[in-house]
This record gives sequence, structure tokens and C-alpha cells, in this order.
Amino acid sequence: MATIYDLKPKFQGLLRPIVKSLAKSGVTANAITMKAFIMSAGMGAGLAYYPGARGLLFLLPVFLLVRMAMNAVDGMLAREHDQKTKLGAILNETTDVLSDAALYLPFALIPGVDAIAIVTLVLLAIIGELVGVLGVMIGASRRYDGPFGKSDRAFFFGALALLLGFGVAPGMWMTAVLGGAILFAALTIVNRARAALKEAGDG
Repeated sequence: MATIYDLKPKFQGLLRPIVKSLAKSGVTANAITMKAFIMSAGMGAGLAYYPGARGLLFLLPVFLLVRMAMNAVDGMLAREHDQKTKLGAILNETTDVLSDAALYLPFALIPGVDAIAIVTLVLLAIIGELVGVLGVMIGASRRYDGPFGKSDRAFFFGALALLLGFGVAPGMWMTAVLGGAILFAALTIVNRARAALKEAGDG
């Protein structure tokens, strides 16, 4: 199923000159991974401490784009500049999940937002990433199937932040939108499991 992740090759092409410069300067993939996580934790803390603050809501989409770029850069440094390590793989998968939780769970603290729906969505996203990683465990590749992968989640929450920042009050529309996102997150889990099993010759 189509997903924003499909645009990744073009995005990487734009970032490649920067990646080459960073590699020449001695910057490591793991350093970028940890910096992205620390920045995400800081942004998440701000969103949690000031729930619904318009300035932070407007900043979030920009931050998510920067985070996406940093995630692409660390992967390119690892693959294209001989920086792949087992520690890097662990850090990459772990910090991605923790960063998502830090950035998206604070939406549950905004007055009028369905907290249970937000928590459910984040939990399903975590399970989706777990299933994606489990593909490797059964002899398949790391699965990134959609329709609600990491990039799609970033787009979704970035758009949600903009709407709230512009003063659109939470209501039934948001409950409906979150319900749809939950369905997409659940479908993502199923799609990744099926694709992994099929690739491993057991589906």
C-alpha cells in the first residue's frame, strides 16, 4: 500500500551532499541518531509541559521535518559510509519508537482531545514498528509497509498540530480523524505481518 515512505529515495537524494560533508567531518551515524532523540525528547517535554501552546504546535511540523531529515541522514551515513554497527541498529529502532511516543503522547493532554484515542494510536504505532523489526527475525527484511508508517504518522500529527494551532477546536471531527488513524495503524500491523510472512515463505 502506498505510503509517504515511498518518497524516501528522492528525499535522500536531496540530503546526499550534506551527508558526504558530515562524513568527511567525522560525524557518525550514531551521533546523529542520539541528537535526533534528545531533540525529540526536549520537544516532547515542551509539548507536555505546555499542552496546546500555539507556538509549539506551529513548531512541531517543522521539527518533524527536521527529525525526518536527521533520520535519513543517520541511515545514509551508516549504509553509504561504512558506519553500520549492531549498536547503531539498536539505537535507531529504539530511539525512533521513544521519539514518537515523546512527541505524540502530549496531544492527549490538550483539553478536548480524546486521550484514550491518542494513547491507543501511539501503542498501535509501537506495535507496528515491532512487527516491522520482527520481519528480520523470521528471515524476511525489515518491513516498512503502510499505510501508517513513521513518515505518515509525522505528516498526520504535524497536520493535526497546525489545525489546533490555528484555533480549530477539538471535537467530533478529531474523534473521527483519530478513529481513522487507529484503523490505519491496525492495518499497518496486519500488512507488515503478512508481507513478512510472505517474504519468509510462510504466508
